Amino acid sequence: MKLAHVALWTRDLDGAAAFWETYFGAIVGAPYRSQRRPGFVSRFAELPGAAARIELMTAPWLEAAATEERPGWDHVAVSVGSAAAVDELAARCAADGRLVSAPRLTGDGYYEAVLAMPDGTRIEVTS
Repeated sequence: MKLAHVALWTRDLDGAAAFWETYFGAIVGAPYRSQRRPGFVSRFAELPGAAARIELMTAPWLEAAATEERPGWDHVAVSVGSAAAVDELAARCAADGRLVSAPRLTGDGYYEAVLAMPDGTRIEVTS
């Protein structure tokens, strides 16, 4: 078995696509517009060398306060391969106002930093 993809609701589909392209070098596919669910649009982001993809999804009903489909997950962790790569990406994101938590060694043994997507969804980058 292998993980095929994870899905992320966002209110800013283009901003989310640009985030993954800019900071992770993802290749983001063209928008898919559902005929069955009018207003639903998604795009798949493929990270370099990753087997799984990230499905970025949006829909007009995300604006409703009492919906089960709302933006985000708590976080996803992306391994960038080394502590130096974590530091480099954290510095880029700090300069762009996207760094939530500076690089550190966590109690459970990860060297990580936390970034924020345009809609505030958190991404952990680990070594």
